Amino acid sequence: MQPNSLAAFYAACAPTPETPAGVLPPPDMTQGVGHFNVFPLADLRGAPPMPFTRRAYHKIVLCRSHSRVEYADRDPHSAPNTLFLVTPRVSYRWLPLTETPEGYCCLFDDAFLLPTRTGVAVAELPIFQPEAYPVWEATEADCVAVEAIFDKMARELPSNYAYKYDLLRTYLWELIHLVQKLQPVPARLATHSAAERVTTQFADLLDRQFPRQSPQPPLRLRTAADYADQLAVHINHLNRVLKETTGHTTTALLSQRLTQEAKLLLRQTNWSISEVADSLGFADVAHFCTFFKRYAAQTPGDFRSTAVFEI
Repeated sequence: MQPNSLAAFYAACAPTPETPAGVLPPPDMTQGVGHFNVFPLADLRGAPPMPFTRRAYHKIVLCRSHSRVEYADRDPHSAPNTLFLVTPRVSYRWLPLTETPEGYCCLFDDAFLLPTRTGVAVAELPIFQPEAYPVWEATEADCVAVEAIFDKMARELPSNYAYKYDLLRTYLWELIHLVQKLQPVPARLATHSAAERVTTQFADLLDRQFPRQSPQPPLRLRTAADYADQLAVHINHLNRVLKETTGHTTTALLSQRLTQEAKLLLRQTNWSISEVADSLGFADVAHFCTFFKRYAAQTPGDFRSTAVFEI
């Protein structure tokens, strides 16, 4: 299934009997500059609860009030002054725990943020990588600094300034680099080796398989051989490249991701264990249970019974 689109986001915020004026109208983006929007979280009051899934756009959120962020297979984060970033590669859900949430949010797509002069695209930054966990509680000083940029964006978006999108793009890069500095992570050096290209292609193929939205059809690519065939390389070459660049074999990387996705499905859906097994391409429930216990140190049933969190 495809990630939820921007159109789906605005459709969820459309007028209803409870909100006849609509919750959040989309901005006028008719000049072919991609999509960008910024708004106070209070504007989402009355919007329906969001599903746990990926989105086909990027998001940066500062929530001043109590809220709950469920991100990938990590434990939920519940706190005020929460700052988090979302990439199209990762499933998440944000749940406000107050009637009127406080803070800011901005949405943007890849088309709005073209690579900089140095050739760096937003998806290459460490905080937007699938393995990153860009959800944390910010200090008061950090919140004030982030809010100042959001406020500049919010005042500029409705203006008639001829170059406002260039200015908004500048503000957005300022915000991205500020929040990246607030959560230091090891920088990734760009490489263009054949091994890096194969690793990136493998990661992209793997990301496209998830999240699972229904038990059927099962995963299209399930084994190391499936990925090698899709990438038109020998399986031994793929194993060697991934071991060199990641420290793990193809099978180990697939097992890690399947375990992660199994945990998400067991925690976030009411599918039966058999349906979870089918969705992830296991031949039968027994095979899935053996696999899951090996990598999660629990049976699927035991994990599900202990992975319930109060909202």
